[in-house]
Amino acid sequence: MPRFSLLRQCCLLLFVICCTNFTRAAEPPIELLWPNGAPGAKGEADKDKPHLLIYPAPAEKNSGAVVVVCPGGGYGGLAMGHEGHEIAAWFNERGITTLILVYRHKGTGYQHPTPLLDAQRAVRYARANAAKWKADPGKVGLMGFSAGGHLASSVGTHFDAGDPAAADPIDKVSCRPDYLMLMYPVITFGEFTHGGSKKNLLGDNPDPQLVEYYSNEKQVTDKTPPTFLFHTAQDTAVPAENSLLFYQALRRHKVPAELHIYETGGHGVGLAAKDPILRSWPDRLTDWLKVRGVLK
Repeated sequence: MPRFSLLRQCCLLLFVICCTNFTRAAEPPIELLWPNGAPGAKGEADKDKPHLLIYPAPAEKNSGAVVVVCPGGGYGGLAMGHEGHEIAAWFNERGITTLILVYRHKGTGYQHPTPLLDAQRAVRYARANAAKWKADPGKVGLMGFSAGGHLASSVGTHFDAGDPAAADPIDKVSCRPDYLMLMYPVITFGEFTHGGSKKNLLGDNPDPQLVEYYSNEKQVTDKTPPTFLFHTAQDTAVPAENSLLFYQALRRHKVPAELHIYETGGHGVGLAAKDPILRSWPDRLTDWLKVRGVLK
């Protein structure tokens, strides 16, 4: 009996070790956005180090495209599961390298302009390192969910071409995404805004000029990237008017755009795999990426 117990304990220990190694192997590589310290960092803890989780496309499926994903969370947290890791797996299946952005936010002690700086840097990083994943630096997309959609649309309306004189090679490249994908996004800080996101980013009594600056439907130009938008009419957290306002602004400036508003469904649905209707939105996105030439 003792000999059997010892054998069982050894087997259990071996099982735990194998599972631990498997878990570690499954974890995506991490790349710090600023290896020598992020601008405005308040400390040296993990929360002070914005980074990317790297999901390279399988070699046999590689489309040459790269997407940076901004999970939602109201600028107070990050929904890393259904708006991060699950999305990366979905893109990988379609041959798209995916970088999940772990950006700083109110929950980690940061407000304006830090999340935007992190997201702009993420796009620059993706473009500057595209060759590493055998990707095209002209096929860098930016996706955001909810408040992450606000962050993505902020980058899509507040970008620059890079600084040719910068010492850091990443800072030399543009942070303009080649295409935007906004899922039930916060867009406006006006009538239809999500109050929690606005407060977490700008504080209790924000400067009216900042409110205007981050009402991204007012910042669209003819240089804003082509955009795909998805929302639901029953979303009470972030009303569908957010997507409508951005779409209308894109139309006024003749920017290619596609908008899908589903009659039913709430907020924060992710891929909506269990909803027989909403789960079709990723197919619509796939079609749009083919129209844009991102996928064949």
